[in-house]
Amino acid sequence: MSAEERPTLEVGRIIKAHGLKGQVLVDLWTDRVERLDPGNLLESDRGTLKVVSSIAHQDRFIVSFDKIASREDAESWRGVVLRAQRLDLDDVIWIDQLFGAEVVDSSGTKRGVVVDVEENPASDILVLDTGALVPLTFVTSVLANERIDVDVPEGLFE
Repeated sequence: MSAEERPTLEVGRIIKAHGLKGQVLVDLWTDRVERLDPGNLLESDRGTLKVVSSIAHQDRFIVSFDKIASREDAESWRGVVLRAQRLDLDDVIWIDQLFGAEVVDSSGTKRGVVVDVEENPASDILVLDTGALVPLTFVTSVLANERIDVDVPEGLFE
């Protein structure tokens, strides 16, 4: 499936107006900061926005969009969630592909179904319905929402 056929992903949210010329403060929920490169399009419930410019500001971004021209306009966009098309990247595991998938270890033993994914600085962690926790670093392949193959160290599931 190409990136065009995949649904959009939530990538951030407009926090508030910043300045007097329509800039907004955006909380970006993805590590793909190129989403805010000039010319990129972001979808919202209020329509499509084209990025005019952006600059990192503390842990967020100050962004100018084509359809937001004044502070008043910017204030009216407060809280709006921004979405973007998935990127066509072969080496990326999308979080929504993990939920409901059965985890199978290298010996073929079924270890449980993914019910949550916990954020962790070293590696995000799959939470299985059995209570087992599996770091994403041990994932060897993913068949979206169906099966996740893992190669884990001995004793992880004990």
